[in-house]
Amino acid sequence: MAAMTMDKSELKADRAIEKADKGDKKPENGSVKVDKEKKPEKSDTLENGVADRKGDTCDKKADKGEKSGEKKETEENWGVGLNGDAGSVDGEGEEGEEVLLDEEREKLMRVLVGELEDLPPLGSKIVRIFTSSTFTDTTLERNALMEKVYPKLKSNLREKHGLEFQVVDMRWGVRDEATDDHMTTTLCMQEIDNCQRLSIGPNFIVFLGQKYGYRPLPTHIDAEEFLLLRDCAQGETEELALMDLWYRRDDNTVPAVFILQPISSILTNFNNKRQRRLMEADQATWWETFGKLQRILRKSAQVLFIAKKITREEMHNYFMSVTEREVTRGVLMAKNVHDHCLAYVREIENINITLLRFASKFVDFASRNVDGEAQKLLKTLRDDKLPAKMPDSNIVKFKVEWGGKEGIDMETHKEYIETFCQHFYDNVLRLVDNAMDRNEKLSSNPVYVEVLQHLKACYNSCKVFQGREDIVDRIKQYVLGKYDKPLILHGASGCGKTSLMAKGASQSRSWFGPKQTPFLVLRFLGTTPNSSSVIPLLTSLSRHLMWLYEEPDEYIPDELSPLVNHFKKLLCCASKSKPLILILDSLDQLSGADGAHQLAWLPTQLPPYVRLIVSTLPNYFGILDTLHSMIEIPENYVPVLPLGENLSATILQFWLKNANRTLTEEQMELVNEAFTKCNLPLYVKLVFDEVCRWKSYTSLQNVSLAFTIHDSIYKLFERIEIQHGRTLVAHAFGYITAAKSGLSEAELEDLLSLDEKVLNDVYQYHLPPVRRIPPLLWTRIRSDLPSYLSEREADGVSVVNWYHRQFIEAAKERYFKNLNYVSEIHSNISEYFLGIWGGGKPKPFEYTEGQRKMFHLEQKGGESDRKVPLQPLVFMDEHGRPIRHNLRKLNELPYHLIRSHRYEELYSQVIFNYNWLHAKLNSMPLQSVLSDFEDLLDHVYQKDVKLIADVIRLSSSILSHYPDNLGPQIIGRLLPYFTMNENIRMLIQQCDTDGLTRCALVPVHHCLHTPGGPLQFSLEGHLFAPFGIAVTSNAKYLISVSNKFIIFDLSTGEVFRQIAPGIEGIMQSLAVSENDKYAAGFTNNNQVIVCNILTGEHVKIMPPLKEIKESLVTGTTMNNTHIVIWTAQEWFLYTISGTFLSRHTIEMSMPILSAEFGPDGKVYLVVKSGGTGDSEMTLEMSDNSIEPFEFHSAISLSKDKQLMYTCIEISDNAVAVYTRQGDAWRYDRTLGDNFDLVFALNLSEDENFLVATIPLGYKLWNLKTDIMVPLKLPHGTRNIPTKNQLSGMVTLTRNNHFVVAAVRKNVYVWDVKQGNMVKVLDAHFGRIIALTAVSTGCNKVISSSIDKTIKVWNFDNILEDVHSIDRLEKPIETMDLASEVPICVTTSRNCVGVWNLENGKLLKTFGTTTSTSVITEAVLTGDANFVCAAETANIVIWDVSKDAAIKTLPLRDTQKLIRNENDTRIIAIAKQGINKGTCACYSLPEGDQIYKFEFGVSVYKDGVVTCDGSFLALPAVDKSGDVIGVYHAKTGTHLYNLQLKYSTYKPMIKLIPMPHDPNQVALIDEDKGNILDLKKKTLVRSVNRWNGQVTKTGKHGLYAPSRGGLEYIELKHGKTTKTLIPRIAEGVFNVDTIFSNNDRHVIYYHSGHRTLRVFRLSDGKMIAKYKAQAEVKVMTCSPGGMSVIIGCVDGSLTVLALADPHYEDNVEFLQCLPSRQKHQPGMNGTGEENGESNLPKNSIGTALQVARFVAKARGAQRSRACILS
Repeated sequence: MAAMTMDKSELKADRAIEKADKGDKKPENGSVKVDKEKKPEKSDTLENGVADRKGDTCDKKADKGEKSGEKKETEENWGVGLNGDAGSVDGEGEEGEEVLLDEEREKLMRVLVGELEDLPPLGSKIVRIFTSSTFTDTTLERNALMEKVYPKLKSNLREKHGLEFQVVDMRWGVRDEATDDHMTTTLCMQEIDNCQRLSIGPNFIVFLGQKYGYRPLPTHIDAEEFLLLRDCAQGETEELALMDLWYRRDDNTVPAVFILQPISSILTNFNNKRQRRLMEADQATWWETFGKLQRILRKSAQVLFIAKKITREEMHNYFMSVTEREVTRGVLMAKNVHDHCLAYVREIENINITLLRFASKFVDFASRNVDGEAQKLLKTLRDDKLPAKMPDSNIVKFKVEWGGKEGIDMETHKEYIETFCQHFYDNVLRLVDNAMDRNEKLSSNPVYVEVLQHLKACYNSCKVFQGREDIVDRIKQYVLGKYDKPLILHGASGCGKTSLMAKGASQSRSWFGPKQTPFLVLRFLGTTPNSSSVIPLLTSLSRHLMWLYEEPDEYIPDELSPLVNHFKKLLCCASKSKPLILILDSLDQLSGADGAHQLAWLPTQLPPYVRLIVSTLPNYFGILDTLHSMIEIPENYVPVLPLGENLSATILQFWLKNANRTLTEEQMELVNEAFTKCNLPLYVKLVFDEVCRWKSYTSLQNVSLAFTIHDSIYKLFERIEIQHGRTLVAHAFGYITAAKSGLSEAELEDLLSLDEKVLNDVYQYHLPPVRRIPPLLWTRIRSDLPSYLSEREADGVSVVNWYHRQFIEAAKERYFKNLNYVSEIHSNISEYFLGIWGGGKPKPFEYTEGQRKMFHLEQKGGESDRKVPLQPLVFMDEHGRPIRHNLRKLNELPYHLIRSHRYEELYSQVIFNYNWLHAKLNSMPLQSVLSDFEDLLDHVYQKDVKLIADVIRLSSSILSHYPDNLGPQIIGRLLPYFTMNENIRMLIQQCDTDGLTRCALVPVHHCLHTPGGPLQFSLEGHLFAPFGIAVTSNAKYLISVSNKFIIFDLSTGEVFRQIAPGIEGIMQSLAVSENDKYAAGFTNNNQVIVCNILTGEHVKIMPPLKEIKESLVTGTTMNNTHIVIWTAQEWFLYTISGTFLSRHTIEMSMPILSAEFGPDGKVYLVVKSGGTGDSEMTLEMSDNSIEPFEFHSAISLSKDKQLMYTCIEISDNAVAVYTRQGDAWRYDRTLGDNFDLVFALNLSEDENFLVATIPLGYKLWNLKTDIMVPLKLPHGTRNIPTKNQLSGMVTLTRNNHFVVAAVRKNVYVWDVKQGNMVKVLDAHFGRIIALTAVSTGCNKVISSSIDKTIKVWNFDNILEDVHSIDRLEKPIETMDLASEVPICVTTSRNCVGVWNLENGKLLKTFGTTTSTSVITEAVLTGDANFVCAAETANIVIWDVSKDAAIKTLPLRDTQKLIRNENDTRIIAIAKQGINKGTCACYSLPEGDQIYKFEFGVSVYKDGVVTCDGSFLALPAVDKSGDVIGVYHAKTGTHLYNLQLKYSTYKPMIKLIPMPHDPNQVALIDEDKGNILDLKKKTLVRSVNRWNGQVTKTGKHGLYAPSRGGLEYIELKHGKTTKTLIPRIAEGVFNVDTIFSNNDRHVIYYHSGHRTLRVFRLSDGKMIAKYKAQAEVKVMTCSPGGMSVIIGCVDGSLTVLALADPHYEDNVEFLQCLPSRQKHQPGMNGTGEENGESNLPKNSIGTALQVARFVAKARGAQRSRACILS
């Protein structure tokens, strides 16, 4: 057992007694007696802790988009608002509740408005208990708690309430070093204060027995009191000498004190373990001296008390034990001990005091006798003081018999120890549960908690602030003045910016008048997770502002650009009566993610009554330079300079006075000399903390100061290392420095307890009972770091981290020089968060050689449970239900695995781990998931890692709102890599197993865009087509316009800025200034918008147009200072700011086609000089300084306007080159012969190549050689010119490697050298309207389309394989499945598609037989040999294998095709005019007409054939009104008309056949379904609310109103069997529902959400919510009910497996799919696809033939792997 600090005297003082007693007698058996009335009752606990508390939040709805912390829990955790709910607390009634609500409301508003006076305490995230006891008599109990109870409590509290658990046991594992400086008692008091400050619930537990314990010497004695004590010993020379030797006067303390000297300063070998004899001699001397001093001081104190010179309390100070001091501080002086304190009192009966060796452990002895004085003091404490303060319910008493080998041991007292441990466990849980029940609801309000943390930081910074009045006055002048731009403070690290910001903030509210209520919104960036990156920061600020200005708690966007707009909109809420002061300190502390350092999110144009103050370092991330480019007002920049020598000294004196300290004159001279070298505020603080350690008797030779901040921090670290051991300090500081977000103290203790190097250093000279770090060691280190470690909340836990950047840098420089050491530190943290040694798993260790020799150990090592917790991804309750995510693990683990190079674990546990990715997406912002991948790729590039990152990025819009779609998104995008990449295959297999519990609807085949290949980003966000796109010259931003400007970050694809100018029209073009600062576009409503790209500020220009119809704005161009706007008749010149300068017309009124600024600032105009039918044009100058130049067809000018390429009349279509000479253009040369019409000319970026657009392609001239290379478009594709287009959609890539052109929806790529077409990109599903290339620092081509998307193509990857997804050009309208093989037919408006359902490939397409025809429907025979398609005028029968139409049947306006008689007949129902229909039946595939007849209709509705194919029922009309015409389906014989005259008849919506009865159909109207029996000619029954969907048994249907809700109803009585979706108003949208064909599931599609929801009918549980990639037009279920097939508006078809994990065959079906096999047909040796389809185009393919063979061989039996399932 390790020795301990304050109880060392108990062992040392009684050593002689212990040696004298050698006779051991066998004690009697021990027994346990428990005072039953004191046994605590285990209280009921909240199932989910604070998460179960909900509040109204002032009629504000819970945040729909909040993602910080717990996504799912946020709504429940929002806590109480201004009018929140409150439960009864401690039995209080309603009246008490109202008081509580009023208090909370007032407290909330005081915090939110920024009131710094009387701040409430921060809500706690930790249970931190100080355990007080004497040492030797409670060893057994404390070891049992360490072994059995603390790990259980740690696990329980973390899982149940999300709380950290930490025990501060200052008696455990303490060595002689702790005795040396006599600081342990002081540290104990500090720790008690910390526990009371930090802990929720219990904070102090005392164990009392029959021993009073160690009574130390006072460390500090007031000088006056010491002199009185000394006077009492005047006659004793030896005693005076002893007092004067060990106590020295310190006048640097005010008032002066005498200080007990460190033992080793006098007895130098006291801790010299290398010289054991010398050490033992000095230790014996010390304990002898200790006894003498104790007697001297006690005797003198008694004399002074009798003389009434000191009080009884002052006298008692010399007699008091450490335990009584702790109880006094922790219980007797504490508040609310009922809620925070416990006492365990143990009485051992029949102690055998003759066995001094053992009895002295349990009773105080003095001179071989029981110490009566100590026993009396103990009795007073234990039996009088403690019960008087503490309620009986918190005191537990035990009685045990003396017994066992040592009086009390585990064997004989097992029952007592177990009972004690259970009591302890239950009591702690009771107090914590009670505290959580009482815990104010505000503590679960994230806005309140966040704001309070920053106000606390502000308050602490202001406490010691001095000077700098000039800058504070500048801040005041700004706040009260009329400014519309931010104020920027900037200065070097450590110059005091943060303190200045805090001081300004603290005074700002007082600067306003009594009629104003200013709101202070303050953030010290980087000090909390929600202030460390830009999206959480803006979300937090938005929430704060919504509370302050009582804005509706609407959905807050979680994407940056709309979030920025939302935030800026909220700033406009500030008013004269409620002005806003927004302070953001340390912009450089923001993470660079989401373009934070580019500052697009920072408001630069402030609304009235808003003041924004920011601060930053000058040389970090270019932030200050960016600010200068955004805010060009010099007076808005305030430099923060060093303090200066005088102010530094003044501040130091002020701080010393507040700390009751002073310095000698000589010491102050030393300090003043240091201030001449450095006088930054941080340096002054470091000097202050150093000189506070100086005593007046410390000689100048023993004190020194470093002269820089860095050296001062190094000196501090060095001193702490010397004092506490380099290994321990280096590893403790290493862990804190290495942690991503800091470490909780419990985590730090755990890490040190797992670190063998630390433990071997700590336990060099003794062996611990439990192999953990003693808590006192870290406590001592922390006490030597005054305020340099900051506490903040991270991931729901209170963590410590360095408070200043300079400490982080110094720690890294000092401790992280050795890269192996850095890797080891990160590896240890990785193991901790992996939970490798958690939950009781013992960790092996090896003894050092020194330990083996010292303790005579034979074994080399052992293994020990370190009492660290497990680290699950999700914490579960006792019923296995998830409570909360392990945010600490999710945040920290990837960071450390990367830096420890533990890549295998990183890949298996994080990157390619479905459960990890899902957990993190559910609980954290999507960007934090991506940052793990980006971090890894910065260290090691691996393609499959990049693929997963790109999948998440591509899926971000879906995963941000539907994280359960992770599995389908990964599968749908990465299936092409299933056979080629082991990691991706492993991840997909996890999605197919673990992922099914989150979304059981998973893709059967590759159906979503796969990352890799040339497509880098598909950018969305425009509601209208983006006609203009441009890239800044530094290739940083992509600007696009429609009805708004959207600026994308070209490196990430994220929206950088969104500017909505509030226009009614659509912008038609885009111009960008050369300095990349401004962009302009004009609308079809003649408005011109000029915006500042960097700040988002914009102006509208309305040029004074002529009031004629033709006067429309047709173009804009701009340079850095001016903008030109033109119509066909005139042009206008404006400044960039929108100031009108001049108006110009063209001679002879020639229409203006284009205008462009030259480098000289002049405007070059192209005008139409010929007639409307020709291509004659003229180039003119705005000032007529050059003669007009006539040309035709096309023109292109060099950037410097010195070269011109054009076509002139004399050389027909040949391209001529002209140079500018003076005031005229001079002919240079002709670029060879050209006989093709030229539509446009384009110069390459470097002007070395010229491209001409011609009808059948392009011509490319190398302008250095004049060699022309033809670039041909594919056969059947041609360029269609637009009127006077001048330039074409063609460009060249970087280094002129490729020519890229856009024609309709495709992008064509040719190599420049040979002119060969190397790639055709199916770029968009709408016409491409803009194309541009970027070559600065990248190699990209960007296209925008009428389909509203912008595509960014990375041409470095242009030759990589593209995993294409087949689709039709137009939306899919209808779908039909073959019954025998996995083939499907779909129709769009102009095309029939035949699809392979196993791989999603489009096998065949059949067009219309005439160009004007429209296809309405197509059906497929069961064997997929024939397709029957209905066109406008005909029905066409196609032979699939021959790709040929074998029969065309004339029948106009066919609306419905029905297969009958085993697919040998096709029944066609057509609409003939307004009130007539035609029905015809043909043989398949011959096309012979079987019958044909006409029938009357009022409003056409589709007819049906009954389930056995016997009856044909047609909605019709006769003389009696609406009827159902009943016909014989095989012969067409009209049987009768069934009149619809039942009383509740309403016009039908549709007619359906009942699947279970061949005689029944159902007529569905707007209110109900009506089942009709065609044989009996009767209405069977009407079923209210039924929508027409019916199970195969005919017993159940669905009710799915368009306004929301879904109910499963039985069709006999119309009652609801299960409510699948409650009737929640979701808006009126299209809703589609189907049953699976095995009646196990319901599929529900909602067009508003674009989601497919799947419900299991057996229990009503939703098993999938799948977000479709495009609007679903049609959906159906496979024959076996195992999959759903959807056709979408983008022409795609997707097959989704219904892999319900509840049904084994559904899961087996998924696993047997061809796409899930490691070796797949149609793959080459590398696993890549051969061509676009796995099946050849000229036949249905091998897979279909095999499927047919299997179907015939097995008859009705089909493989589960077949899609027909």
